[in-house]
Amino acid sequence: MNILHLEASSGWGGQEMRILKEAEGMRDRGHTIALGVMQGGLLIQRARDAGFVVFELNFHKSGWLLCLFQILRIVRRHRIDLVNTHSSLDAWIGGIAARIANTKILRTRHLSTPIKPGWNSRVLYGALADFVVTTCASILPAIVQQSKKPLSQCRSVPTGIDPHKITYAPQDAAALRASLGIKQTDFLVGTACFMRSWKGINDLLLAAHLLREIPDLRWVVIGGGHAAIHHKKAAELHLEGIVHFTGHLENPFAALGSLDVFTLLSTANEGVSQAILQAAFLGKPLIATPTGGLGEVCIDGKTGLQVPPFSPARVADAVLGLKNNAPLRAQLGSAASALAAEHFTLQRTLDQMADVYTKICPRVYSA
Repeated sequence: MNILHLEASSGWGGQEMRILKEAEGMRDRGHTIALGVMQGGLLIQRARDAGFVVFELNFHKSGWLLCLFQILRIVRRHRIDLVNTHSSLDAWIGGIAARIANTKILRTRHLSTPIKPGWNSRVLYGALADFVVTTCASILPAIVQQSKKPLSQCRSVPTGIDPHKITYAPQDAAALRASLGIKQTDFLVGTACFMRSWKGINDLLLAAHLLREIPDLRWVVIGGGHAAIHHKKAAELHLEGIVHFTGHLENPFAALGSLDVFTLLSTANEGVSQAILQAAFLGKPLIATPTGGLGEVCIDGKTGLQVPPFSPARVADAVLGLKNNAPLRAQLGSAASALAAEHFTLQRTLDQMADVYTKICPRVYSA
């Protein structure tokens, strides 16, 4: 199949990483992949470095007509069988272009935020999509209701992890602790994310504040992003020496491996986070909110403990419960690792997407 991914986002996060991983995996399976990305988008160079043909497009409303004709030209010249849209602007322009060209459309929705009711979503997920893929199951009922599509034309396909790449040396994990001034005997609770307002960092800091009197309990925030506001909050709470920030780590696995417990306290927007899957695969017991797809990985009482969003006191209770119960930590961590390895691998993601391709373009895919 010849597949064109369209992405109007100019950033680099989980959505763009999913597009590139999926493109690489499907290329390995014999498909020809091209990408149309917003001018200046951070995905452009990464995709070109990976060997893909990338078209730089202006999806802004001011340039939509030219963009539409450019996509039409790409679709026809490269004999595209399937246009995969990923964001609102590219779904509109790319969807209209694909309909004019009589080309099949797959719409991938990466966020778990509710879609707004009304004609806009009925068109985007109905008329301008032959099939809809989400990255977590919780959003599927709303998609089905708004698009008026049968459930058979919608599917949740979480972004899987590559187990072969999630490795670290124990001495690197020990070195990470030492670099932050954390003792090897300290109990370390951490999170990993690109810091955004909805990642629940504030609740983690408040939980750390509630448990500040426990001498051997330390916390770490792994990742970059909008960090200044959280550094300021930590300073206001006088959490120096209790909460540590690593900044962005190109390879976070040693940091994840250094943890005793992994938390992700997102309050909105979350699909199935790569960070929680990586921590689960490494056998870390989880504490997470049920936001979006997190509850598919942090299954309460089986792979971790669920807490409501905006509940630092509940987070503190969960941390204490795990700190004081080593057998429970081992049990939850083992179950988390087994779940990630069985249900959330990149191989499984690609298999499920291949099944979606078969449903959309059965003649082309079988050929």
